Amino acid sequence: MAVAQGPDRHPAVDPSGELRGLASDCVHCGFCLPACPTYQLWGEEMDSPRGRIHLITQVLDGTPGTAATAEHLDRCLGCMACVTACPSGVHYDRLIEAARGWSGDNLAAAPPTSPAPFTAFTPLPARSRRDRALRAAIFALFPYPRRLRAAIAPLRTAQRTGADGLIDRSGLTGRLPAELAAALRLAPAPPPGRGAPRRGLPARVPARGPRRAVVGMLTGCVQRVFFPQVNAATARVLAAEGCDVIIPAGQGCCGALSLHGGRRAEAARFARRTIEEFERAGVDAIVVNVAGCGSAMKEYAELLADDPGWSERAAALAGRVRDLSEYLAGLGPAAPRHPLDMTVAYHDACHLAHAQRITAQPRELLAAIPELRLAAIPDGGTCCGSAGIYNLVQPEPARELGQRKATAVAGTRADLLVTGNPGCAMQITSALAARGTPMPAAHTAEVLDASLRGLPASALLG
Repeated sequence: MAVAQGPDRHPAVDPSGELRGLASDCVHCGFCLPACPTYQLWGEEMDSPRGRIHLITQVLDGTPGTAATAEHLDRCLGCMACVTACPSGVHYDRLIEAARGWSGDNLAAAPPTSPAPFTAFTPLPARSRRDRALRAAIFALFPYPRRLRAAIAPLRTAQRTGADGLIDRSGLTGRLPAELAAALRLAPAPPPGRGAPRRGLPARVPARGPRRAVVGMLTGCVQRVFFPQVNAATARVLAAEGCDVIIPAGQGCCGALSLHGGRRAEAARFARRTIEEFERAGVDAIVVNVAGCGSAMKEYAELLADDPGWSERAAALAGRVRDLSEYLAGLGPAAPRHPLDMTVAYHDACHLAHAQRITAQPRELLAAIPELRLAAIPDGGTCCGSAGIYNLVQPEPARELGQRKATAVAGTRADLLVTGNPGCAMQITSALAARGTPMPAAHTAEVLDASLRGLPASALLG
């Protein structure tokens, strides 16, 4: 590896010095340590944000990263709890996303458009062949709903026939690779029929009553395949509140999984397509019902900042992205709420609470429903272990974090778990079932939809 040029940065991976500047903001105070889930698990300095920033700084200073460096960076959930806890305002999120792009397999999958600055850079050691194959399969399937539907078709058949239960009771899953066993354990059952249309949503859902706004709606990838009823409920809620809802048929993945996985070039491609689709829609705002997707779309300006043809368009669209709860709280209620006599435990998805700093709005919306009671989850700001694809590529720590979260949720004795992210719903309900305390789960949109439509609480709890 060539010697680093300049006194305090590696020009190959940080030509502008921006990352080195962000890393230098860390004053090593340690406020991030108790907030970090992996530090809670292992108590290892290099598995804390402060320790990972030290490793990132070493690479920026020209020290070749080792396999241990790559492992510590991969163990990070990217939950951003440290960003909330940090008194110095360190942008750890941008540092970890950049560092994840330094692995040999990520660079091979999506090399930089201008490779010359990387000629003096030795990538972090590539992951194992098994890990590379798993990640390749995930990124080849999850962002593409048609592929994902085809891939899970055998699983859906097993779930409908009850064969999945037989397989689980036989102990066969215990002999499977941990990653595959985790995927089978997490996969939700087919939608329970909470109003999801069989043929997808129409291109336009008209406002009920006087029109107050015209909004676009992101349908997502995993959300579209595993939780179509959430998208249907989102459209009904927005329409009930006086919004014309535009659902572009050509929209695809927003790029969140790729961005948070260090595959920035791939994320940029998805972002450009998303921008084009919603520009054509001509909407006042783009409403998103998945925490990770909303967080990524709000980062489009930074993602495409160096692209002259897209930077302004990316910034304009990012400025119109709103989480569903954020948008509804700002819009104000128009439709009457009907009672829902039940207790709900609201879980803060990390990319909603820490990345977007949205915590009060979902609770305000739920608290406005007559007879609904909110139960606080102890240590609610700690990640459940879902974290995008983390529970698939790091199944053991994810399982332990899921168990901790399930214990906290079960302790509330709530009737229903509510969250704003599909990954969290799958992770926590799976962990609750594993500990013998199953609890139904619903998206915030589904609870609001049930109240607006005058459905009984049993419609959500059945």
